[in-house]
Amino acid sequence: MTDAAAPPPESGLDYRVAHLAERLAAGRLGELGVRLETRGDAVLLTGTVPSAECRDEILRLAREELAHHPVHSDLLIAGTSSPDHGEDLT
Repeated sequence: MTDAAAPPPESGLDYRVAHLAERLAAGRLGELGVRLETRGDAVLLTGTVPSAECRDEILRLAREELAHHPVHSDLLIAGTSSPDHGEDLT
């Protein structure tokens, strides 16, 4: 008898991470350089995204795809604001 709440074996996690990577690449977020790394039974997402909304969408997809596994995020939001002063070239 198996426990329904137990995470699947490591090979199952690798499959789910690969599936998530395919979902991210095929969707509207496909141009982003988000990397997925397995760390034991957890997954770490790294990279830079254009907005907080984009980061939130990626994390939602990751938590959905990787249910029962911890998802850690080191996703940075790219600075898109205008400079507050001119560049000094002297």
